[in-house]
Amino acid sequence: MAQSNIEWTELTWNPVTGCTKISPGCKFCYAEVMSKRLKAMGVDKYKDGFKIRIHADALNIPYTWKKSKVVFVNSMSDLFHPDVPVEFIKAVFSVMNNTPQHIYQVLTKRSDRLLKLSDELNWTNNIWMGVSVESEEYTYRINELSQTKAKTKFLSIEPLIEPVKTLNLNKIDWVIVGGESGHKARPIKKEWIDFIKSECVYNKVAFFFKQWGKPKFNINPEDPTILTEHPQHAKGGCELDGKIYRQMPNRAA
Repeated sequence: MAQSNIEWTELTWNPVTGCTKISPGCKFCYAEVMSKRLKAMGVDKYKDGFKIRIHADALNIPYTWKKSKVVFVNSMSDLFHPDVPVEFIKAVFSVMNNTPQHIYQVLTKRSDRLLKLSDELNWTNNIWMGVSVESEEYTYRINELSQTKAKTKFLSIEPLIEPVKTLNLNKIDWVIVGGESGHKARPIKKEWIDFIKSECVYNKVAFFFKQWGKPKFNINPEDPTILTEHPQHAKGGCELDGKIYRQMPNRAA
């Protein structure tokens, strides 16, 4: 468990670590970079770097939290990676089922396996299930997510590296959008963001604009959220047409 700097969550919980690249959005994976750094620091949990590892000892952690938390599950992995045993996925779900005071945000790029296993999992109300979509080519993940039994469904359209031209939000409760950050970050375009925002407004879906990624991608160099001292600072800033959009499910304005 660790406090998180990710704007849409409070804590991260990693009963699984490590992953493999599956699509263009993975190219500059922050978790891979962080895993290598933690391995170099001698952190035992990351002694194998970014190889898939199961951490059964981490399953008890949520029971130790005294107050309700919003938790990003497996920020350093993908719970639905094919190398994660089904029984361990069920064990993670059991912990989430047994701690309804916490909200768990699970995010995957393996929407095919998610859909395949959906009927075997217990989808309590506190489990928010999301898929990553980085371009039009991967919008099929939305359709597969929509067919699951998750009560709250969300999209992480980050890093948005190409336009999304069709967006089926019929069964979606929340959309997060963000640009890529880092040394070789690929640019994000305002018209790509505007299309997604307009679809969210039309469908009454909560819209969360996380970041531009780099100041040079932000069309407004005077955006105050570019500054690190701003209370809503994000990488590259996070204002869109002079407004900050950080809506959450069931709180869309």
